[in-house]
Amino acid sequence: MKKHLILLTAFFLFIANLFAQEPPSFIKDSLDTYVQRALNDWKIPGVAVCVVKDGKVAVMKAYGVKEMGTTNKVDENTLFMIGSNTKAFTATALAMLAADEKLSLDDHVIKWLPDFKLYDPWVTKEANIRDLLCHRLGFETFQGDFMFFDSDLTLAEVREKFGRLKPNYSFRSRWGYTNAAFMTAGEIIPHVTGKSWAAFLKDSLFTPLGMTNTLALASEMKVAANRATAHTLVNGVLQKTRYGNIDALAPAGSVSSSINDMSHWVISLLNKGKCNGKEVIPAAAIEQTRIPHSVFGNGGYPFRKSHFSLYGLGWFLSDYSGRKIVSHTGGVNGFLTSVMLVPEENLGIIVLTNSDDNRFFTSLPDEILDAYLGLPYNNYSQEALAADRADKKEEANWLAEKKKDIAKNARFRLPLATYVGNYEHEVYGKMTIREENQQLVARFEHHKRCYAVLESIDDAHFLATFNDPIYGINEWRFNLYDSGVKSVTVTVAKFIEFTPYEFYKK
Repeated sequence: MKKHLILLTAFFLFIANLFAQEPPSFIKDSLDTYVQRALNDWKIPGVAVCVVKDGKVAVMKAYGVKEMGTTNKVDENTLFMIGSNTKAFTATALAMLAADEKLSLDDHVIKWLPDFKLYDPWVTKEANIRDLLCHRLGFETFQGDFMFFDSDLTLAEVREKFGRLKPNYSFRSRWGYTNAAFMTAGEIIPHVTGKSWAAFLKDSLFTPLGMTNTLALASEMKVAANRATAHTLVNGVLQKTRYGNIDALAPAGSVSSSINDMSHWVISLLNKGKCNGKEVIPAAAIEQTRIPHSVFGNGGYPFRKSHFSLYGLGWFLSDYSGRKIVSHTGGVNGFLTSVMLVPEENLGIIVLTNSDDNRFFTSLPDEILDAYLGLPYNNYSQEALAADRADKKEEANWLAEKKKDIAKNARFRLPLATYVGNYEHEVYGKMTIREENQQLVARFEHHKRCYAVLESIDDAHFLATFNDPIYGINEWRFNLYDSGVKSVTVTVAKFIEFTPYEFYKK
């Protein structure tokens, strides 16, 4: 009798395990339709999706094309630039060195980078490696990125300018997403290991994890064989755009990878750093990256039932339906990506897209997460699409009003020559405004492919339309005196930076 009970119990456990492995109905029955509809709704050329569950790949699918206007389909090895999902690699690399006692995450930065400087000398002395990796130096989110992002500055020049940039807030007083801090953190690695950041990632993470196609530097993406093309939307029309020139900020966002390679990364992170039974990442290093360090917000979107939003080291941390969520997103010219880990469910979700104007890259992971947790279907993509269309309608209305004002003030009260001249920002450097074909054009010293056409709203306010759509259409304000110009306040799209720049006329 006892033997029969044991066999019966084993049988039911076997059946239960089979059902536990069965993917939810959304994955089996609806995923393809959901994604295909999104490709059309969001005008995304290609999407790659991977779900890992219980140490195995449960879903690995590619949709659409690498490049608009072609039939060159995305596959599981197609490379996408993953943007700020690079940060988790950088933070993990430093946590690995800490686990190996090669450094301490509490080390002052100047211990490893004696030439490290920030605006405040005291902060220069006190800032530690954790501060770099959890965005608590006192900078506003994206502060300085217009200077550093997609510019011709070298890494050394970025470091020098970063050291002269005055933070908007005091040290450790609030969270502010700082890409240049991750660049600085990556620069510590060569001083500890003798290897460049890129070489260390390849030798210590990419190769042992079997991420054979993954590239550390953006410059490598341009010559990769199986790569997705970058795309954006301009006035609702899809068009190709160039790859980002971001190797001067490499540890913050330059990695390119595929869903196949990223599945190895995620499986390892959910398996205490093991790959094929061998430890690649010390479990202690993974845990370090998931310790909350900074308060990001008070919960909410995209985890609608969350109660907090925190930041660890290279990861956002939140709760959802009683589970801890470890996640990050990445955005760079022409690409938006997301990675989500749910350690208690041994679940990982990866979504890669080759368009930088969609909210689908966060909607789909939320939908998949709900499916695996047995929660009701919400159609997050359609909800996000409605919000996106409302935002774009508001932007279009704003632009239409500005164009009306421009038409009303078609005749300048001040001559164009009033604004023409050389301008300078104390940290960025030089900008020129010249008259070209009877209109004002602003050009920047460190963004030589980028310029803005200025249209007069009134004497002091101009509409600035950049030739590269990633920088947006913005309103600039000229500070006038005695019919002359003292300075101009320059702003760019919030995707790049929120903080304005004051350029003074020379």
